[in-house]
Amino acid sequence: MCNMKTLSIVSTKISAFLLRLIGRGGSLPGSIGLKIDSQILSKLSFHGPIILVTGTNGKTSTANMIADLLTTSGYQVISNRKGDNLKAGIVTTLLTQSTLSGKVKANACVLEVDELNIRHILPYIPVSALVVNNFFRDQLDRAREMEQLIHSIENVLPDYDQELILNGNDPNVLRFALCAPKAHCTFFGIDENQYSTKMTKEASEGKFCPKCAHKLEYDYYQYSHIGSFHCTHCDFKTPKLDVMLQNIDLKEETFEYHHQKIHSPYEGMYSMYNCAAVIAIAQYLHIDMKYVLYVFQHAPQPKGRNEHFKNEQKECILNLIKNPTGANEVMKVIDKDEKEKVVCIVLNDHEQDGTDVSWIYDTFFEKICKPTTKKVVCTGSRAYDMALRIYYENYSGTIEIAESIEQAIHSCLSSHLKCYAIATYTALLPTRNAIVKEMSR
Repeated sequence: MCNMKTLSIVSTKISAFLLRLIGRGGSLPGSIGLKIDSQILSKLSFHGPIILVTGTNGKTSTANMIADLLTTSGYQVISNRKGDNLKAGIVTTLLTQSTLSGKVKANACVLEVDELNIRHILPYIPVSALVVNNFFRDQLDRAREMEQLIHSIENVLPDYDQELILNGNDPNVLRFALCAPKAHCTFFGIDENQYSTKMTKEASEGKFCPKCAHKLEYDYYQYSHIGSFHCTHCDFKTPKLDVMLQNIDLKEETFEYHHQKIHSPYEGMYSMYNCAAVIAIAQYLHIDMKYVLYVFQHAPQPKGRNEHFKNEQKECILNLIKNPTGANEVMKVIDKDEKEKVVCIVLNDHEQDGTDVSWIYDTFFEKICKPTTKKVVCTGSRAYDMALRIYYENYSGTIEIAESIEQAIHSCLSSHLKCYAIATYTALLPTRNAIVKEMSR
């Protein structure tokens, strides 16, 4: 058994080293390690807190801010910062940072974990805290119905006896507290504010009580099914929030916490929920608020997540879209800009994107189909589907279809108007590369 463990670690380290020599990374080394010893995770030894971060939207930003928080406050941290959040990627991260005896060389681990992979990670390592941001319908062809995905996590929680840090404004997340009787729960969220609504037309998955299946009623919505709710039949409801952000200002991108005005590092109310999760981790680990503020002030912009590019003549903002809720939040950010603009939409349907693109009909593209949007350029493997979706909004501007991402970005930036580029997962890096190339011309 010991020899298999050592061989697994050595093979992972060597393959990762060889890939780095040719400028590559990824999860292949972890796949090799798992082939040699499928139980390698349970054979590692850890020292210090292990924090898992999961949910549909915001995993990367939240996990990275938590890793920065721990580093800033004095921990030696291992994290899968590049986003390899499947089992093999996580194994790569841990084994490449372990001794040959299996001791992880850090006193803290922060791991972003894909929702479907929580069941492959949480039972096998001594997790200190599981942070869950939100759950929305996402990639049905890969993740199946959301109920099945949630059940896959619920099934590994009955014996979990550490910390659950949950978005108390999301009924799909709050339900995890029901099936983890041994865990201690901390709830985070956002108070009612000027942007809260009594009704919502957005895609909503939080309509029924997970305890008794009766209808949930909302006192207010923040976005989608995120808000303050209660069951019409039983005691399931939004809990008292341990971390509650107040006085939201989306123009200034600020919120208040304990009467202190704080600037969010990223745009949108959905990003403020990520900040609330970071504050909850700080409370759990008794980390001083000054370190939280430092992280918010110095948070790096993840590539392709509201990333700004600008020179003397051209300006472009790039965002990832992958499901209706996340896409709707991006639409709101674009809608706030009342200046003339162009929009580039790159829609792919590869396996990592989700082959089912019907979600574009649950997205409020009408928010960008206004007179201030002078042109919409569609590209990607489903460019024609995207163009048809924009056409159905009775958009009066120009709809263009480009054969390549490079052509699409060139067309947009040649207009000398501010460009908003939005791309699905596999298109994100190629779109970013095209923007960088076009900016250098």
